[in-house]
Amino acid sequence: MERPLDYLDNLTQDDWLIGYSSRQFHQIAQQLYLELTQLSACGTPPKIILAEREPLRFLASFIAACAANCPVFLCNPDWGTQEWQQVFDLVKPDIIWGVGNREWGIGSGDWKEKTTLSPSSPSSPHSPLIMIPTGGSSGEIKFAIHTWETLIASVKGFTEYFQLKRVNSFCVLPLYHVSGLMQFMRSFTTAGKLAIQPFKAVESGQILNIKQSEFFISLVPTQLQRLLENLERTEWLYQFNTVLLGGAPAWNELLEKARFHRIRLALTYGMTETASQIATLKPDDFLRGKMSSGKILPHAKVTIRNQQGKLLNSNQIGNITIHAQSLALGYYPITRENQTYFQVDDLGFLDDEGHLNIVGRDSDKIITGGENIYPAEIESAIQATQMVADICVIGIPDKHWGQALTAIYIPKKSDTSALKIQTLLKEKLSKFKIPKYWIPQQNLPRNSQGKINRQQLQQIATEFLQNSIK
Repeated sequence: MERPLDYLDNLTQDDWLIGYSSRQFHQIAQQLYLELTQLSACGTPPKIILAEREPLRFLASFIAACAANCPVFLCNPDWGTQEWQQVFDLVKPDIIWGVGNREWGIGSGDWKEKTTLSPSSPSSPHSPLIMIPTGGSSGEIKFAIHTWETLIASVKGFTEYFQLKRVNSFCVLPLYHVSGLMQFMRSFTTAGKLAIQPFKAVESGQILNIKQSEFFISLVPTQLQRLLENLERTEWLYQFNTVLLGGAPAWNELLEKARFHRIRLALTYGMTETASQIATLKPDDFLRGKMSSGKILPHAKVTIRNQQGKLLNSNQIGNITIHAQSLALGYYPITRENQTYFQVDDLGFLDDEGHLNIVGRDSDKIITGGENIYPAEIESAIQATQMVADICVIGIPDKHWGQALTAIYIPKKSDTSALKIQTLLKEKLSKFKIPKYWIPQQNLPRNSQGKINRQQLQQIATEFLQNSIK
């Protein structure tokens, strides 16, 4: 298998990195690689925290770290003090590249007394460990342990599925997140082009000049929503070869709007632990009216089982188990030996065409009056009323019902009444599925990928209900 530096040498085009200097990328990567190999010659390769804010430096540093077989931890430069403390306690880094160096008294590029990898950390002279953060929306940051091989397996599954030799990507997502990193990996390892631009620049119309029909772009639902609110941006998006959509569940009204504008949307299903998508709905299927997460990519396999572990047939809802060559080895610092499958929290089914359909998260399931309810269905019905800008349904403890359905929402207009929404829902949902409590808010706590922070919502609901009872 080709190593990181082999791919770097294969990139003969000077303009593969659009919006930045490809030559500068090569120079920084080579220079840092030499520095790291000299440091590693003394013993164990140093553990690196990578929190560079500038994309070119971030990616060049990432390649250098991988090439020098250094364990590298991708980090969000905007984490707060508490989150950084959590990360430092867990990682005990030797080198920090990027922000936060002065605050923590660690000079950029300088390294403290060397910390050897703990016995529970895997260490291979041939495969650098790549730690990708996950779980930030719940407040606890974890790092999924990947290797160059697991990321390449994901790239190969992607290129085979879309029948491509080269992948050109337009990246507006954070590079420390799996959704941004994998766009780089696809372009870098297939000698494709990579355009990087902050989403805010795209939204304001200062867009890099590319031929969209030759590019993939990845978005989260809130970004798609914003672009579709502007006709020029909608027209720009329409010209892309494929618009990958993931990170959080999309609501029906948004998907219908995208279909109306003939956006070549590809709904995806995947996560940090699988090195991005393992199922994708192809754009032609989306435009024909399909609403699933699509077929399973060649490098993966999905099985649906009941709670006892029995394999279920087509169209039977159960727990999703993923088998893939792109699976993470565990969460730092603990690895699972021979990681061959990953049981996720999601519930779904495979239809007769082999398309994966997601029903909701097992842990989000709300039991009210003995009935099992999945918030996704109710949120979708509320979105369809077109009276809310954002919505999340949770269950709060209730002595009569076990859990009471609670809708926390942003009304589209200040005079939108919950009663009016409830009236519209009566035609669409069973009575027990209509939320009992309605809590209007000015915004909902979502992270940069659009994932909701449910712990914070529970707090909002508890405080609101306590105050309204007084």
